[in-house]
Amino acid sequence: MKLFLKNGEVITLNDKDEVLYNCCVGIEEGKITYLGEFDEKISSKYDRVIDCRGKVIMPGLINGHGHAAMTMFRNYADDLKLMDWLFSKIFPLEDKLNDEIVYWGSKLAMLEMIKSGTTTYTDMYFFMNSTAKAVGESGIRACLSRGLVGEAEEGVVNDRLKEALDFYKEFNNSFNGRLTVNLGPHSVYTCNLHNLKTIVYKAEEMNIPMQIHISETKDEVEDCIKKHGKSPVKLLDEVGLLKSTTIAAHCVVLNDEDIDILSNRKVNVAHNPGSNLKLASGIAPISKMLAKGINVCLGTDGAASNNNLDMFEEIRSATYLQKVLMSDPTALPVDRVLKMATVNGAKALGIEGLGMLGLGMKADLIILNTNKPYYYPKYNTKSAIVYSGNSSDVESVIIDGKIVMEDNKILTLDEEEIYYEVQRLSKNLTIGI
Repeated sequence: MKLFLKNGEVITLNDKDEVLYNCCVGIEEGKITYLGEFDEKISSKYDRVIDCRGKVIMPGLINGHGHAAMTMFRNYADDLKLMDWLFSKIFPLEDKLNDEIVYWGSKLAMLEMIKSGTTTYTDMYFFMNSTAKAVGESGIRACLSRGLVGEAEEGVVNDRLKEALDFYKEFNNSFNGRLTVNLGPHSVYTCNLHNLKTIVYKAEEMNIPMQIHISETKDEVEDCIKKHGKSPVKLLDEVGLLKSTTIAAHCVVLNDEDIDILSNRKVNVAHNPGSNLKLASGIAPISKMLAKGINVCLGTDGAASNNNLDMFEEIRSATYLQKVLMSDPTALPVDRVLKMATVNGAKALGIEGLGMLGLGMKADLIILNTNKPYYYPKYNTKSAIVYSGNSSDVESVIIDGKIVMEDNKILTLDEEEIYYEVQRLSKNLTIGI
């Protein structure tokens, strides 16, 4: 269907940071084909005209790091240190996962993300065929990777790597290009050097991007230095994993040499302020990374450590934290943090034509209802979105040119069915744990 959105306030997030007032957006075959003033002759060529007067149209948010099906663990294990949380609580639960649990957990995540304005997300987890099925049904755009772990024995990762490569061959660029696939070695503390090198070799051979957790906590960094004599960043650089197509999640505990390596290798960093705060991992030196030209995007991490997938919260937390960390209220201003949640996310995922609104760009956008008390008086809409807006302001969502949510009603997913199935499955998940 050809859509014509008329008379909205359009936040383009383009290179000029333009905001267009009383602007119309034409959408055909998943692309933006018109951007300008209302013209009845032009609007008549579209199948449907939607009045956006008094509303804001902006690019959909891009969640640069997450584990969708971990919604099944939400509120199960809280107030713990990362390694205690992972090894004593999360990993035992993950041993009980199956296709059905991951499918419904993924659908719950997609429901939450779409309702809160996320149109693209990144995922590293297990039973990814089930998640891919949910991506196809929900209409969301996604980059999926089968999580790869193998620390105890050399070569133990091989079966999982084969599974990951088979998944890549079957699903990369599927669903009209909405689904892409990466390789996902988990971290330096869950993958030994032999396995990391094997994964890097295959990634290079097949030209597959990678994503990995790096330097999330002080303990992780100290343990890596004790074991290998160098930081995780330096170790992964020597392994050959750090590239311009790599997404490095977290990067909380870095020294200046680490930041220089990430910059020189043009690595993309996914900042997860909510998760890092809750697990007391620390505050990532985002301002220093940006000053070095590193592409930094935003992510929520999984709902087990956040505990929601609300990118509006991440936007606000990110800017507040850098102001405090740098003792500078000008650190990470509005335009820059909004681009971290959109433009930078698209760059990290290597998806062209995504993250901003302009002619020929992908039609992934959200419509916000700003007729709320906290948007008044209306001086600067972008500031209002960052400092006082909420995910509940998202009224409609369009992905790949198709309406997936309209007037707060999800059109691609059965909301009540998802709640029922998730609650049913959760009752058996923790038995015996």
